[in-house]
Parts: sequence; C-alpha cells; structure tokens
Amino acid sequence: MIVSAVTLVTITVLIYNFAQITLKEGVENQLLGESRIRGEAVRTLFYTRIKDAQILATIPMVHSLVSELNSLKEDPNFDFKMKEKRRDFFTEVRAFRELVGYSIGLVDVKIIGDDGTVYFSLGRVEKPNFSKDPRFVRGLSQPFVELEPTSQGERVMIIVTPIFGTEGKKPIGVLIANTSTVELDKILLTRSGLGKTGEVYLVNKDGLMISESRFVKDAAFHQIVNTLPVPTCFEFGDSMGGLYSDYRGILIYSHSYCAKDLGFVLLAEKDESETFEPVQNLQNKIFLAGVVIIIVMIILAFFLSKRLSRPLIKLRDAANEIANGNFEIRTNINRSDEIGQLSLSFDAMAKKIQESLITIRQREDTIKQQQEVLLQFSEQSENYFVCFLDVIGSTKLTANLTDLESSKFYSIFLNSMAIWIGDNGGIVVKNIGDALLFYFPKTNTQDKDAIKNALEGCLKIGELNTHISQKMQQEGLPTFDYRISATYGSVRVAKIATSAIDDIFGSTVNKCAKINRFAPPNGVVIGEALYEIVKSFDSYNYRLITGVGTQEYGAVYQVTRK
Repeated sequence: MIVSAVTLVTITVLIYNFAQITLKEGVENQLLGESRIRGEAVRTLFYTRIKDAQILATIPMVHSLVSELNSLKEDPNFDFKMKEKRRDFFTEVRAFRELVGYSIGLVDVKIIGDDGTVYFSLGRVEKPNFSKDPRFVRGLSQPFVELEPTSQGERVMIIVTPIFGTEGKKPIGVLIANTSTVELDKILLTRSGLGKTGEVYLVNKDGLMISESRFVKDAAFHQIVNTLPVPTCFEFGDSMGGLYSDYRGILIYSHSYCAKDLGFVLLAEKDESETFEPVQNLQNKIFLAGVVIIIVMIILAFFLSKRLSRPLIKLRDAANEIANGNFEIRTNINRSDEIGQLSLSFDAMAKKIQESLITIRQREDTIKQQQEVLLQFSEQSENYFVCFLDVIGSTKLTANLTDLESSKFYSIFLNSMAIWIGDNGGIVVKNIGDALLFYFPKTNTQDKDAIKNALEGCLKIGELNTHISQKMQQEGLPTFDYRISATYGSVRVAKIATSAIDDIFGSTVNKCAKINRFAPPNGVVIGEALYEIVKSFDSYNYRLITGVGTQEYGAVYQVTRK
C-alpha cells in the first residue's frame, strides 16, 4: 500500500517536472519564432514603404521640377514660379497615389528643395523651410522610416528618402511621405500564436513604446519600457530571450527581435502564469486521482487483502511502467467491483497523460518546422540570367487616362509580356509598377546554348513592340516604348511557403534595375559579367556605353544583331 502511494506521488512529480520543462522550451521556441517572423515582416514593410517612396522620388518629371526650382532661388519671381510648378507636382503625385498610394494609406507628401524650401505638399505646411529639421538633414544622406503620433491621438508612418538628380550622386532634395499604420498594426496586434496574455510591440531607442499595447490604453508614445532587451539591442545590437518582469511589473517569458538599423526592437511576450497553467491543471488532476485511488486501495485492502493482491500488483506494475515513460500501458482489469473502477480510472489517467504529451510534442514539431522554413529562406542562392523590363514615360502616358483605360493599358502590356516570357522558358517574379522582373533559371555558364537563348529572348522582347502597339491602337490607347536590361550572377532565393513562385534579390537584381535606364527604346543592355559570358557569340554586336552614371555599375554594353 505504501509502495503504491509513493509510486503515484513519484509519477505526479515526474510528470509535472517533465511537462514544465517541455512547456517552457515550447513557449521559448514559440516566442522566438513569433519575434523573428513578425520582426522580419515589420522590416519588410519598412523597406517596401521606402521603395514605394523612392518610386515617386525617381520620376523624371519630379527630378526636373526640383532641379528647376533649385536653380531659380535667386529669381525675384521665385514664389510665383513655384506656385506655377505645383500643378505639375500634383499631377505626378496624383498618378503615384492612384497607382500605389491608396494601397499603402498615403496621407501626405512633401517635396523639399536642397535648401529646405517646401516646393509641394498634399497637406498643411507647418513651416515653409525644413533646413534645420532633423528629418530633412538626415534624409539628404539616407532613406529611413519613423513612427510619430498625431494631434488626433493616432500614429503615422513617416518615410523619408533623398531625391537625386540625373547624375545620381548628389541629392537635390528630400521627399517626406506620411502613411497609415494599418498594415503595421495587422502584423503586431494579431493574436495568433500568443494565447490569452501574449502581445507583440515595438520600442524605440529612447525606451518608448511606439506601437499599441493589448493591456494599456494609449500606450503608444506614452509608455516607458526599460526591460533588458531594449539596452541589449541598442547598445550591443543583439536579440535576447528570457524570464523577467515586463513594463506592467508582471513576470513574463519574452524574446526580442533587434532592428537597431531601423531604430526599433520588437518584443514578443507571454505571461508566465499562462505558460504553466496546463501543468498546474494536470498536477491537480493527477493529485486528485491519486488521492482517490489511495483511499479506495486502503479500504479494499483492509477487507479483501488476499482477494485484492493480484489486481493490485497489476496496477502497481502499470504505474511503474508509466513512471518509466511507457504511457501506452493499460491495466485492462475486467471486474464489476471497485477494483474494476480503479482500473478504469487509472487507464483514463494514463490516456490523458499520453494525449497531453503527444500535444506538447506536436507543438514542438510545429516550431521546428517554422525554424526550418526560416533557414531555407535565408541560405539558398543561385546563379541566374536576370532581366528587367521598364516602360518609358508611363506616368505621363497614363496621366490623362481613366482608371478603366489605365487598367486595360497595363493589362495588355504586362499580360502579353508575362505570357511570352513564360512560353520561352522565363519566370516572371513580380511586376513593380509598370516594370517586370523576370529570370531564366536554366542558364548555367557552361551551357552556352541556354545563355544564347535567354539573350535572344531579350532581343525578341524589343521586337514585340510593334505587335503590342497594334493591340494598343485597336483599343484606342497610346503606344509606348520600353527598355530591357539583363545581368548574370548570384541571387538570393526566397522560398515562401504561401507562394508557388520564388522571389529573388541581391546585388545582381539591383544592378539589373539600375542599368535599365542606359538602354535605348526597345533595345537591350547587359552588365559586365554577362558580357564576359556572351562576348564570344558572333551573331551579335556589342557597343560599350559611356557617359555619366555608367561607371557606378561597371561596364554596360548595348546588344544588337549583326
């Protein structure tokens, strides 16, 4: 009897300790996964917003207007001429807003000259000159994103990017765009994977919470957070996890995602009480079941010790099996008396314990799978023949078109190109406004035929202009020209579980987009690395392009047929 009681207590302690350790590791891995996934999502959102702003900042008309106003500062009629140019600014901003701005919640755009003078603003201008404004000064040297509260108690995302001239070396002004934080809040406030008490929020380098809290009303830009992950990020640039008291003074498990370069640290937290609540419930149930079993065993042993010895030995052996980790053991004692009931209770307890451990292991497997997806995303790279196709002057072409006409305009162009590229072995990654990024995957440098077919495909794209122009004319739409650029080299491959098409990025992709502007209308230019591969092909002429801006990207060559 004493041995049985001690066995039950031992089982309870062992199960409690094992479950506690397993749950602790599970929560830590879960918070690590949540912090990384959501941190990368916020980083991607910031980079995307910067790229959206740079689209507007790189429009040739914006360059021209800013450069012209910069050169007229000494003109006595400067104010009058600036007002005249605002309509041109508004036309470009409106086209951008219709194409991109509404989807990102664009609230305001300011275009500022190199001396801080505000040339254009969608909203109210608080001050006419930004020359001493910290954002303007920083924006002359680099693009960045900040969050700021509004007078209405809301928050806005502020995107700042320099405006470069045609030479692309010295900034001629700064663009400041304000967008809503709806997409950011979707990333941070979704409760998936956080349970009842979990939350995710952002803290800046001053230790100030810059996103909403689940537990404190109006916490953004009011709540101070001085927990350990904040100085660890901004002083040492590291992420961390652990058990400590949060800004509410409540003991929590946490893991951080440090984005010091973007000015924030993301914290994913969950209360310790919720973490071990299943263990506590399990302990109480096991304790209660143990007490009942011991009482029943004592009463029955007193009256029927001899009769009960055999089934009790069987129960004792089953308990020892569970203590040794064999939770599949069942007593299967078929009796209609109390011993039979005890057997059923014992088997039910073992089944519940087994199911609980299976659930815990399944959660561990899920977390490990998420980690494998992240590693797959970050480690794969390939050598590809990368191409970039961009329409010349599309903003001006579509400025006078209706929404339906603009939609048909881009549909004819993008769909025609995507179908042709796919039929010729290429893969379209995505369209960026009026441009297409695509690549030819099967282009090993040892396979000259594959490289030549890819180059031939780029030249044929230029020849398709006549066919596309006929389609445009049939629909009553304006015709246009475009440029094709191609590079070859290593790219990073992003395998996204929710998409059938891999994304690519890296210096090869960036260079391909940058050299596109050197191509003639409906012509093809290639980078230096690709030229070294194809220069032996005697079916083509290669002309080195010289001039301002080409040195930055290495040698650039125009390719034509002989």
